[in-house]
Amino acid sequence: MSELERSKWDRRYAAGEYRPRSHAAPFLAEWVPRIGSGKALDVACGTGRNALFLAEAGFDVTAVDISQVAVDRGRAEAARRGLHPTWVVADLDDWRPDPGAFDVITVIRYRNPRLWPRLVSGLAPSGWVLVEHHLQTHLAVSGPSDEEFRLAPGELLEAFGELRVVLYSETIEPSDSGKDPYVIARLVACNGDPGW
Repeated sequence: MSELERSKWDRRYAAGEYRPRSHAAPFLAEWVPRIGSGKALDVACGTGRNALFLAEAGFDVTAVDISQVAVDRGRAEAARRGLHPTWVVADLDDWRPDPGAFDVITVIRYRNPRLWPRLVSGLAPSGWVLVEHHLQTHLAVSGPSDEEFRLAPGELLEAFGELRVVLYSETIEPSDSGKDPYVIARLVACNGDPGW
């Protein structure tokens, strides 16, 4: 991403144009109890809803986003709750997690195919990756209007195929805005034995 992208997201957060959600992604909330604890990475964290949820669940969290405005809001909310994630402002086109560093990596509502291999290398042995994002479709749906910002069918299976995929779905479901539905792809994969 360019400095132009950083400025765009800072503006959207500062102006209130982008309405961040205050609750964790239900998909993440459903899976976290199954995968234990440890070090977590929340990619494209925005204002930190999922990072804060992971911290409350006992994870040592690193939260990364391109927007300083969003990260500042997340940091303020974490302080209000007495939580201590590590907040990082970085361009995810260039940023790399430390190899083998994370027990869980979450990517909710963000697509960056160049980042996928770096996330695999950032997983600890038996680490987990959880991804949820909008899928390309011909239907009238909510979410990004540009196909570039939507997952291609099967993209996550290809990107994370070297891991043990324990859940993959492509589904249509109601949007939280009550307007057009979402078409969503979800993947849960483990770097080794998931424990069952």
